[in-house]
Amino acid sequence: MKPQVSLVIPAHNEEDFLPDCLAAARAAEALAGIRMEVIVVLNRCTDRTEAIARDARCLLIREDAKNLSIIRNAGIAAATGEIIITCDADSRMHPGTVVEVLRRIRSGRFVGGGALVLPERWSPGIVASAMAVLPYLVFSGVSFGLFWFRKQDFEAIGGFDDRFVSVEDLDFARRLKAHGKLGGRAWGTLVRSFLTTSCRKFDEFGDWYLFRNPAFVRRVFRGDDRKAADHFWYDVRSGDAKE
Repeated sequence: MKPQVSLVIPAHNEEDFLPDCLAAARAAEALAGIRMEVIVVLNRCTDRTEAIARDARCLLIREDAKNLSIIRNAGIAAATGEIIITCDADSRMHPGTVVEVLRRIRSGRFVGGGALVLPERWSPGIVASAMAVLPYLVFSGVSFGLFWFRKQDFEAIGGFDDRFVSVEDLDFARRLKAHGKLGGRAWGTLVRSFLTTSCRKFDEFGDWYLFRNPAFVRRVFRGDDRKAADHFWYDVRSGDAKE
């Protein structure tokens, strides 16, 4: 039987986080009472990520590009579900996420949306860093973190734009929101079914990093700075990031 929902998870060396991500997804699937296809897009993995995903009976896709747009697009291209959810491997969806996504999509009033994102821990530095990026997020007019939409709408706007090496998610969300508006459908944000995300970037770079480096934040939100993207996402190595 064709799955109603496909979950796409990009994964680069995620052995520490993927088990909890998958467990949360299965709990949400069970609460919704549906069959959900789970696709893990393996990106340059050298740890046990592939074995964990295989043992969990996920569909495995390989894409080694240092570009999350290409990685996400590869996973979604392989999806057979009518409704797509994307979630990073170091995050955990709320048990009510799939129920809420199905309710909103089926109402016909929503083109898709994001979710409220909460960190797994708080500190003064994390709050300050969040405030440093908040103006950029407010200006975008969309939510982010976990995305949900119909595959046909994804295809209608051409998916994630691979010209972006960062903030590809905000660009995608803005375009999907505009697409929905043409047909009278709104952008939705899951608030009660929030996303819990790891603080590994703060663990790697320090809780105050984004607050203390506003020039770097500006470079990231330009979307085309390869050096900034590699520094923060694609080439970072634990223990080498803090300044």
